[in-house]
Amino acid sequence: MKKGERYIGQVKRTAFPNKGIVEIDGETAVVKNGLPGQTVEFAVSKKRNGRCEGRLLRVAEKSYLETAEDCCPHFGICGGCVYQSIPYEEQLKIKEQQVRELLRPVIGGQGSGMAETDMFSRIFEGVKPSPLHSQYRNKMEFSFGDEVKGGPLALGLHKRGSFHDVVNVDCCRIVHPDFTEILAATREYFAAEGIGFYRKLQHTGYLRHLLVRRAVKTGEILAALVTSGQLGERPGLPPDREEEGRLLAGWRDRLLSLSLEGSFAGILHIRNDSPADVIQSDETVILYGQDHFYEELLGLKFKISPFSFFQTNSLGAEVLYETAREYVGDTKGKVVFDLYSGTGTIAQMLAPVAEKVIGVEIVGEAVEAARENAARNGLTNCEFIAGDVMKVLREWSRARGREAVQSENEAKVGTEAGPANGADSADSAADTGAGMPAPDIIILDPPRDGIHPKALEQIGSEIRAERMVYISCKPTSLVRDLEKLLGYGYQAERMCCVDMFPGTGNIETVVSLSQQKPDDVIRVGLDLDELEVTPAEAKATYGEIKAYVKEHTGLAVSSLYIAQVKQKYGIIERENYNKPKSEDARQPKCPEDKEMAIVDALRHFQMISGDRMEAAQ
Repeated sequence: MKKGERYIGQVKRTAFPNKGIVEIDGETAVVKNGLPGQTVEFAVSKKRNGRCEGRLLRVAEKSYLETAEDCCPHFGICGGCVYQSIPYEEQLKIKEQQVRELLRPVIGGQGSGMAETDMFSRIFEGVKPSPLHSQYRNKMEFSFGDEVKGGPLALGLHKRGSFHDVVNVDCCRIVHPDFTEILAATREYFAAEGIGFYRKLQHTGYLRHLLVRRAVKTGEILAALVTSGQLGERPGLPPDREEEGRLLAGWRDRLLSLSLEGSFAGILHIRNDSPADVIQSDETVILYGQDHFYEELLGLKFKISPFSFFQTNSLGAEVLYETAREYVGDTKGKVVFDLYSGTGTIAQMLAPVAEKVIGVEIVGEAVEAARENAARNGLTNCEFIAGDVMKVLREWSRARGREAVQSENEAKVGTEAGPANGADSADSAADTGAGMPAPDIIILDPPRDGIHPKALEQIGSEIRAERMVYISCKPTSLVRDLEKLLGYGYQAERMCCVDMFPGTGNIETVVSLSQQKPDDVIRVGLDLDELEVTPAEAKATYGEIKAYVKEHTGLAVSSLYIAQVKQKYGIIERENYNKPKSEDARQPKCPEDKEMAIVDALRHFQMISGDRMEAAQ
């Protein structure tokens, strides 16, 4: 195959999420949006290292799988759905096969001696379907634009493969009809008023997006019109604030006159002058009602505002979170970390039985919402921390090392000075969020790109919770992270998928992991005396310890200081490491700040455990 040339071939299979695999004369091309069994015409857009990528031009022959009745009229034009022409049961089979191909090699035998396929089949529990196959989404972000250059005002979703063209989606099948009623009324109103859309390249124009959210359990609706702040005499703009107010009031009244199954909780106007094509608020004005509503999941209430993170499939989310709760198992008396906690949905579902649940989330607004939701649900054992997971865990790890050193020093000083120093340390830990207890269970629900490698290292090699549950919305990211976690001594015990996105190529995967038991480990005997190295020393060299301390604290520590700290915590040193040059020589004692930094490094390299630290105290 040659770049730029056209070819016709049959799609043999589909790799996650929508990559059709076509084979022609012994060569393979990846054609996005091709379905298994379709005969497609494509143009080769890229060829590198014998691998070709093709741009789909047309479907020459439908797939034998495309037998779904009453398919969405926008399918194939709109860029939203991939599998809608295939019956739902077949969609699930395709997604299951994709996940199997990705994760089976990672699970492998996990050191058990079982065949790769057998091991995966033992723990994989298949795909759980969405309770609703259509009309399942509770949120949509529609864009203003035109279907063809210079055409009439359009409001809908982007055309497949296009950054500019917008398709009117008045019959979208993945949302409740209330959504499309609001969409059509909004487009017709502003078209009649002669108001134009915001042009992304020129950064000029008024209408940008329409955001609609609808609670599945209550039918409450939030509608938010997102515009620029531009006014003036140019065509398509409101001339001034007074006219803009009249225009927005007319739009509000038009929506309130609609005969909908649900009811409006609020109608909002959001100004956004950012050049980026994202929905964000420079100013939000309530035109009607309030700026939020409440949704219910598994008996708990959650406040939803325009920008709240909340699963877009409410009924599917109940299946997902029930699965996660089942995989977590018994939480009675346990401390749970919910990392990447969002608005605290999972944390609050585990809180009624757990001793304490601590959520960590980088988005401040989501953390505030989580705290409000927990208070509303009467949960007093939930704590939510605003911060980057990697940085919060790093501070937690350092604090654990400082606590150990502080306790040892207090014991030396005596009971009079000890309590005051301890109180200061506790206050400091509370201020920084470093006073979190050690977790028994960790829940991981990261963004699509997965977990930062450094955060994953802290989770797998330093915290080492007894159990973990990983919820992934992108299997390719899960593959990378799961390989690391298995390398840190965890084993996958249960795994399943939950289809939160019928008609599309996406799927959620849930994995339960636990620390390996001694019987699961293949032991290899080595005579460490012959290697002239102790078991703990084998984990890191003095140079590696110095480099870690320098990188994380900026302190320079000597080999002598490292040797003193290692000896203090029960790591046997060869005699010449810690011996003065003469019997009368006085050795400098390792300062407290450097001792804490070295302890942090030893914990990082798993050279000291909690038992060693207790013994040293």
